[in-house]
Formats: sequence, structure tokens, C-alpha cells
Amino acid sequence: MLPKTPLPLILSILVPSLISPAIAQPSPPQFLVQRSPQSEQLKELLRLGREYVDAKEYNNAIVVYEQAAALDGKNPRIFSGIGFLYAQQGNYRQAVKAYQQAVTLDPDNAEFYYALGFSLANIGDNANAASAYYYAIQLAPKIAKNYIGLGVVLLRQNDYEGAAEAYKRVIALNPNNPEAFGIMGSSLIQQKQIDEAIKYLDNAVERFPRDSDLRLLLATALLEKGEVEQAFKELKVAERLAPGTVKIQLKIGRILEQQDKLEDALKAYQRITYLYPSSTEARAGVGRIQLATEDYLGAVITYRELIDMLPETPEPYYYLGVAYKERKREKEAKKALKQARQLYEEQDNTKGVEQVDKLLEEL
Repeated sequence: MLPKTPLPLILSILVPSLISPAIAQPSPPQFLVQRSPQSEQLKELLRLGREYVDAKEYNNAIVVYEQAAALDGKNPRIFSGIGFLYAQQGNYRQAVKAYQQAVTLDPDNAEFYYALGFSLANIGDNANAASAYYYAIQLAPKIAKNYIGLGVVLLRQNDYEGAAEAYKRVIALNPNNPEAFGIMGSSLIQQKQIDEAIKYLDNAVERFPRDSDLRLLLATALLEKGEVEQAFKELKVAERLAPGTVKIQLKIGRILEQQDKLEDALKAYQRITYLYPSSTEARAGVGRIQLATEDYLGAVITYRELIDMLPETPEPYYYLGVAYKERKREKEAKKALKQARQLYEEQDNTKGVEQVDKLLEEL
């Protein structure tokens, strides 16, 4: 009998995004209004680039600003602008390269370091992201968002003491900042101090009753304790406060799944994938339900889509192998499982390798 909830996929794809507070986007590029002496060609490039940015034609804007950077390779704001545009597209690796160039040219600019930290955090390089945020804090110790960014990446590294210290600094700078309470609540949840988290987040929600992120965290803590009905109530309030928010919809789907309301959970996940096609968490939820309800053909399609979106993640290959196995397509099953095994080995994930080997033996 297949498990209704394949845990490795939840743990590797779903959970971190639901219990980590969000990091604020970097500020838009300021170089667009720069008035330093420039050649006529450079001025024209900046003017054209500005038009592309206003029209949200970011690819064209990047091309133009890279031409501008070739003319004025010592202007850090041009590189920061290129980084911002790449970040707007979700291409954070290229954003990192651009912001690294910006901080090299202007190592005293806190905003550049913040943007670099943001981009590094989005590619999962939390250690270097933390370093970038530390630099931003040294240069601008009174800016709360620097501590919030640091707190989030420290949470991801399981540095709860450091995250708590960041939280305290945010509160000292801005006592009415709900994001700081989110950092502390997340820290308690990740440390499995669930009772303390619930008590703390109850007070935070009472203080900030219209903050949907805090209610989402409270629902997460309640769900960890098994108080499913109360968690669902908090999520419905959060949904009214922030309709259409992906994280809330995902958590609602997760609760329905845990309650064995699989048809309703499937509808919830499918609705998210329709509205937000890039949501890997929702697509993983669809796959889980399809496996649990023995819709193996549907699972094959879903996990193929997930592999296209997450080609370096082993779990979709593993569950694709499971689906193929149940459809008696052993050749395809073995191929998918061997790819999963290779990726697990690259991650030094012994448990994952053992899981694959067990299934391969059955084949």
C-alpha cells in the first residue's frame, strides 16, 4: 500500500517555504535617475533602458544596461540595476553576479549588500546570504530589513540563537514590525517548541490581527500539535485577510490532505497550479493525492512536470518510478529510480539511496 503522504518531498520542497518569513524585495534601481556626466551614447542607453523598465520589458532593459555597463564599467549603480532586473525575472544566479560586481565597485553601500543577500537567499546559499546581511548591518545598523533578512537565513541554517538576536534588534528598532514576531515564531516552530510557539503567536496575532503571515504561522504550530480544526479556522481568517495567497492555499490543501479529504485537497492543489503554474509545492501535492488514490497515470504526468521544474531534485524521480512501477512499466520505472539514486548520492542522502534500492529490488 502506498503512503498517502510521501514525506521526503514535503520536507524538501514544501515545509521551508511555509514556515520561513518572507524577505522583502530589494529596492528598484536608483541609477535610472543618475545625473553624473556621461557620454551622449551612455545617456541614450540609460534613457532607452528606462523606457524598457517602465514597460516591464526586462529582457530588453538588461541588454541595454549591459551595453551601458560596457561603456561605464566603474558605475556600481548600473550593475545594481542589472541585478534588480534579473531578480524581477527570478533569475537570482545572474542577479548575484551583478550585485557582486556592484559591491566590489562600491563596498560601502548597504543597499547593495542587502540585495546581494536577498539574491543569495533565493538560490539557497544561506551562509553567504548571512554574510551579505552582516555587511549590510555594519553599514546601516538602524535599518530593520537587514536584520529581518539575516534572521530568515539564520533560521534556515538552524541558528535559532542568532535568529532570536536578529528578532530582538528588529523589535528594538521598530516595535510595531510584525515580521520580527514572525522570525521568533518560526524559530520556536523549527525548534519543535510547539506549545511556546502557539502561546507566542497567539499574542502576536492579538497584537497584529490583520497580519495573515502570523496567522499562517499560528496555523502551522496548531497543525504540528494536532489541533487541526483550530488550525483550519486560523487559515480561513488568513484567507479572508489575504485572498489568493499561495502559502495559505497550500496550507489549506495540506490540512484537507491530513484529514483524508483527498478530493477536496486535490481540488485545492489543482486550483493553485492553475492560478500559479510555477508552484512546485502545489504540483507535489497533486502528485501525492494521485498516488494515494491510485491514479498512477495522472501521477506520471504530474511528476514528469515536476522533473522539468526541479531537474536536480531526486524526489520527483523517485515518485515517478513508483507510479511507473504500479503501471507495470518496469523499464521506465528503473530509469527514473536510477536517476533518483544518483541525485540522492550527490546529496549524501543515505536514507534516500536505501529507499530507492529497496524499490529497485522489488522490480
